[in-house]
Amino acid sequence: MKERERQRLLRILGIHPPLKKIILSRDSVEEKRKQLRAMLSELLVKAFNEDPSLPPLEWVLVRDAIRVFTKLSSRRSEKTSGFSFLKYINQLANEPQNAKLIPPSPGFFAELEHLIWGMVGKAGIYPKVAPAFAKYEGRRASQLRSADLSRMAGDALQYQDRYLSGLEDDVKRRRYKNRHRILKYFDATDLEWAKWKWQVRHIIRDADTLRALVKITDEEYEAVRLAREYRVPFGITPYYLSLMDNDTSHAHDAAIRAQVIPPLNYIRKLKESKECEEKSMDFMLESETSPIEGITRRYPMIVILKPITTCPQICVYCQRNWEIEDVYSPGAVLAKSKLDKAIQWIADHPEIKEVLITGGDPFLLSNDKLESMLFKLSRNKNIQRIRIGTRTPVTLPQRITDSLVKDINHFHSPGKREIVIVTHFEHPYEITHQAMRAVQKFRRSGIDVYNQLVYTVYNSRRFEATALRNKLRLIGVTPYYTFNTKGKEETDDYRVPFPRLLQEQKEEARLFPGTVRTDECVFNVPGLGKNYLRAVQDHDLIGLLPDGRRIYEFHPWEKKLSLVNTYVYTDVSIHRYLQKLKAMGENISEYKSIYYYY
Repeated sequence: MKERERQRLLRILGIHPPLKKIILSRDSVEEKRKQLRAMLSELLVKAFNEDPSLPPLEWVLVRDAIRVFTKLSSRRSEKTSGFSFLKYINQLANEPQNAKLIPPSPGFFAELEHLIWGMVGKAGIYPKVAPAFAKYEGRRASQLRSADLSRMAGDALQYQDRYLSGLEDDVKRRRYKNRHRILKYFDATDLEWAKWKWQVRHIIRDADTLRALVKITDEEYEAVRLAREYRVPFGITPYYLSLMDNDTSHAHDAAIRAQVIPPLNYIRKLKESKECEEKSMDFMLESETSPIEGITRRYPMIVILKPITTCPQICVYCQRNWEIEDVYSPGAVLAKSKLDKAIQWIADHPEIKEVLITGGDPFLLSNDKLESMLFKLSRNKNIQRIRIGTRTPVTLPQRITDSLVKDINHFHSPGKREIVIVTHFEHPYEITHQAMRAVQKFRRSGIDVYNQLVYTVYNSRRFEATALRNKLRLIGVTPYYTFNTKGKEETDDYRVPFPRLLQEQKEEARLFPGTVRTDECVFNVPGLGKNYLRAVQDHDLIGLLPDGRRIYEFHPWEKKLSLVNTYVYTDVSIHRYLQKLKAMGENISEYKSIYYYY
């Protein structure tokens, strides 16, 4: 490690001289740990009892930062995370020539500096002057407060206007040209375009066809070419391809391209994983929560039923990419005998009240097969709700035919059983009139449609998710979940540090009416189920690695009911994520409070 890095560390520690003194002392690490506990307790007491000038919200940041520093430097955190934060900064300060010492990254320094500023009550995320309305009472205070709210709303709406949707006239004109270019290539008609089976027969599956239909970069071409060579599942419907702009600027369609065109790093990592016999690609540990083929169960009253393990279009960060062989995989459909056994298994467990039919995409099945499956499930009088997970309203809206909706609606019986559609819109640019018509067909039949947003780098800019939620509500879709991207190493390029989800919920979604912020941000814990990220009591920050990544310990949903294990998770670096946003043209100073979400 270079001396300048040590000097940078000492400058950061010098924000609070008592901390620097403890770290630079000749005492043992264990003695320093005791001194740190005493120092942190003193800081907390001082902030609570002796500094009335500290604004209430700054006090909250002090409390939270002290709590985090205490956990980072505890022996339990060291054991659980497998890394000693205290020993590391002690070595950085006192043993800079230690050859085994991993050099600290800019991300590590950024985390440490923000943490210490927070501890001493100088986080700097609030204006120095209190709002004007706080000085007044009555009507004058109300008027000033209203002016502040108008400013907040104006800023939020100005941000939202940056993100185009497919409902806008200019976007529709571009896509009209795209559609006709694609139809000309396939020598097809508008009538054929409107048929879902034509769309499925003409899924784009190779790099040369993709390049012939839309302008792509050399890197995108190479990634798709390697995907075919390495047997990594890849496929785009002609309809979804028409949503891409026919240029390589990625100015508006970055999120759409990122859905389906894999990065080169993804292809290489997936190839390595497939070739490593000792490494399981089953990130969510579905094999350990599958009591019978076709069934996944993580909760007391709901099960997942998987009648098919492929989709008309493959999402790059799909949690079940390890199960999908190819878009047209002949073995993707669960055999009738196995499906019947799975449905009987559900019937043999009367405590199950809800079934989520997913895959893959069950709407790739024929109407007859879907109707038969729903009929068998509906004979089970214990089933109160059947959810169908499908992305076809987004990727293949032609599939949502009147006959399909009619066949499904047979089993929607208010007061007895409901059918619910759950889909995945990821960006306002995916929202089109065709998608809206597909959604409205369900809504007019009394069937609700919900959305699960997967939060990635490509839809995580300021107010990008709120723009999506607003448009979804207007076309009849209710925001349901916002998922943190799975922590699979092949999808590192997509992952967002989960403090960004918390920041988005508190600083952006919170500005909008409750009807458009109905989604819950969650982390899907492998083998355990959903962890609600807003609940601070359900996770702990227990480690900070030299590369700036945080280590969290997530608590299982049933922690008050059963003695099950927690889950240790290494997040992506906040600093690295902010640099990605900067490269996308974002002003990262607007995200400065992200470090104070734990």
